[in-house]
Amino acid sequence: MLSKTEILDTLRGRLIVSAQAYPGEPMRDPNTMAQVAASAVIGGAAAVRVQGLGDIQATRSAVEVPVIGLWKDGRDGVVITPTFQHAYAVALAGSHIVALDGTRRNRPDGLSLVETVKRLHEQTNALVMADCGSLDDAKAAADAGADIVGTTLAGYSGEREKTDGPDLELIGAIRAAELPAMLVAEGRIHTPAHAAAAREAGADSVVVGTAITHPATITSWFTEAVEG
Repeated sequence: MLSKTEILDTLRGRLIVSAQAYPGEPMRDPNTMAQVAASAVIGGAAAVRVQGLGDIQATRSAVEVPVIGLWKDGRDGVVITPTFQHAYAVALAGSHIVALDGTRRNRPDGLSLVETVKRLHEQTNALVMADCGSLDDAKAAADAGADIVGTTLAGYSGEREKTDGPDLELIGAIRAAELPAMLVAEGRIHTPAHAAAAREAGADSVVVGTAITHPATITSWFTEAVEG
């Protein structure tokens, strides 16, 4: 079992790949996503991020790197691992790190982020990654005890405009705040240049998903370029 320090050191300065398929897509299958995640590890991913209990379990068996797990449930508002019970299940499925909504919005089970993180740390060995949408979110999540803060929800939680590419301004602001949590850039990182820019802005690590693991979206980019 890797310690918290060992897991964070494994991620620092490295690439994390998110392997997720949307409902109704042909690749929405735990074994398929585990294979995609394993392929990303061959390419150099230091960790993988996957959604759903089945995907987490299958991926744990397919890779030897840390697994960041989450459970999307719902359509609006807080949907990324929205309750403690979701988070606890994600940890029990084998996640080294539980990713959850780290915004300051009300959570469906009525628990605060502080209570949720505290319970996870007390009842599991998993670290916590708070998916944030603003600097205030990141500060609150770090204060709540999150081990990692991510910019995953920047442009989606209603506090910041959706940028074309990663929200470099937010990454820089969180870095300048010198929070105790590790800073991970995530969201609209579609090119190697975007990833490098996120690191330059201050991110300790970078998550790339769509541009690596979502063929339907990647194909649409090329289709638009070819067909005009």
